[in-house]
Order: sequence, then C-alpha cells, then structure tokens
Amino acid sequence: MRTLSTHLADGREILWFDEPGTPPRDPATLVDHRDLPPVVPASQLRYDALMGEWVTIAAHRQNRTYKPPTDRCPLCPTRGDRLTEVPAPSYDVVAFENRFPSFGAPAGSPPPEVTGDAPVAAAGRCEVVCFTDDHDTPFAGLTPQRVRLVLDAWAERTAELGARPGVRYVFPFENRGADIGVTLGHPHGQIYAYPYVPPFPQRMLANVAAYRAETGENLFDVRLAAERAGERVVVANEHWTAFVPEAARWPVEVHLYPNTPTPDLPALDPAQRDAFGPLYLDLLRRLDALYGEELPYVAAWQQAPVREADGRSDARLHLRLHSIRRAPGKIKYLAGSETGAGAFISDVSPEAAAERLRSL
Repeated sequence: MRTLSTHLADGREILWFDEPGTPPRDPATLVDHRDLPPVVPASQLRYDALMGEWVTIAAHRQNRTYKPPTDRCPLCPTRGDRLTEVPAPSYDVVAFENRFPSFGAPAGSPPPEVTGDAPVAAAGRCEVVCFTDDHDTPFAGLTPQRVRLVLDAWAERTAELGARPGVRYVFPFENRGADIGVTLGHPHGQIYAYPYVPPFPQRMLANVAAYRAETGENLFDVRLAAERAGERVVVANEHWTAFVPEAARWPVEVHLYPNTPTPDLPALDPAQRDAFGPLYLDLLRRLDALYGEELPYVAAWQQAPVREADGRSDARLHLRLHSIRRAPGKIKYLAGSETGAGAFISDVSPEAAAERLRSL
C-alpha cells in the first residue's frame, strides 16, 4: 500500500491509499481549487448523569450536504470543472477529514471528565473513507484486492488516530442505503476517533471484565468458541468466522470475528488481512440475495480502546453488521420497547436467519 497526505482548500487533511503497482502520485497535481471557508470546530460534549453517557451536540451538522444528485456527488473524483472533495480524476481509496465533523475541537482541548454540568469541547476527529472512485460500485462489488486495501487503510487510520492525545476509541463503520439514513450515495464509510469510550463497547468491556474476575476466562473467546461449534455459523474460513449471534437484536444481524484473539485492526497479520476480503464479500452477496435487492445495513468495527485502563487487554476485534430490513418492503422500526425502554424484541429467529443465509 502506498500512502500520501495532502490538504484540501480549507486546510483539511486528505490521505491517498493506492494499490501496489500504481504509479506514485505527484502532490503538485492534487490541488483543491475550490473556495472554501475554514472548518470551525463547533461541537460540544454534555454528560447525561442519569444514563452515565456522553452526548455530542453538533448543531452545525444540520447544514451538511443532503442527498445531492449523482452529477453533484462530492465524493466522486474531480473531473473538468466539477470540483469535489477528492481533487484528482481517479483514486483507489481516500480518507479525509469530514467537512461537517461531530468531533474535532482545536488541538490542546482538555479531555472530557465527569466534573459537573458544564459542556466541554468535543475533541477527536471524524474522517470519511471512500472505497472506490466508482459511484455505482457498492462494497459488495469490490475486488478482494481492493477490500484488502480498505482494510489496510482502516488499520493505518486506527493506529494513527489512536496515537493522538485525547483519543480513547477509534470506530470505523459503513452505513449503506437510504433506509439506514445515508445522505451521500457514493460507496463510503467513516471513522470516528472518540474522546471517550462509547456506550456499546463500554458495556461489553465491563461485562468482559466481570466475567474475567469471576472465571478467569475471556468472555469474547468463550462466546466465539460456542458460536463456531453451533448452528448459527453463516460462512467461515481458516482465519474468520461469520455467524448470527444467539441473542440477535435485529432481523438481519451477523458478527464477524478473527478465529484467533486479536485486539484491533492494526494487529491483524497478513494472512488474516488476505482472508478477510473473500469471506466478507461472500457474506455481503448473501445478504444482498436475501430479499433480491441491496440490503441497507450498518457495518461497525468493535475493537480495543486506546487505553489499558479502559479494558484494552481483554478486548477482541470484531465486525457487527445489522440491517433494519425485516422482509421485502418492510422495515423494523424501533418502537416503544426498544426506544423507550432499551429492550429489544426480535421477530426473527437467529437460527432461521443463519440457515437462510447459508442456503443462499
């Protein structure tokens, strides 16, 4: 993988990730000719003491780009007088600072601490990752070689962002489909570098720590061994296993784990990285075959937090993919129990879902 860092017209960083064998890029040709105002960090963190959670107030995001037509897509390459976020006529994979970030306080902002009710600046960083310059090629349509490049980019960004002062958790994810809430149709994902450990991994790691104290074992490893031996495995190879979890909350939900304990994306070895693409593409194509259309989904990497004090040593890398589509033309809405009480009720048997995906 070849990597290059340049900057956009408003000072935001853009990183270029190219597949092996591609000619080196000339930074002098990667000039953003747009007239853009500087990005002014405006987000705040506020602490919900009753829930024990941080909430980000990012009111400036109300004005972000919303469902532009294809010929005005800001994530397509720059060609002719059509200037975009990517100042080149073609690219493999790029990552750049979000123009409308949820996190990104000025350097030197104090980390959030639970000391009172006063809001604090939302430090951290938000990046957009474009998987291809082809507007109409979804992740499932990428080649294994391109998926390997995306995986390497995720790993590189995790390592670099995690080393920044004030960052405690790095979270790469992809949202796909208008039903999920995607506002830009170009195949892309994002990376959030949080100044705190978000609620989902925090709760998982607290349970893992309690299990370790009680049994001396790692709960992630115990659950993975049970799933690999059970009836909910969808696809697997020497290095990865994808399964529908026993307590799946969503009508379509698949978790994908390395078969050996791995804390985060940078820790993946070359064999694991090579084996990921073919298996993940197989899984995505099964999901698209489920209802005969591109499945809307969220695919989110859970990985070790930056600090050992946050439970890093017992964390296990895995991808959680879920969809709100419960049947052709039907969506699972979060209603009273889920939204009001946080208690999920699923209409789909995990065993039946796994069997269906295996059969496709």
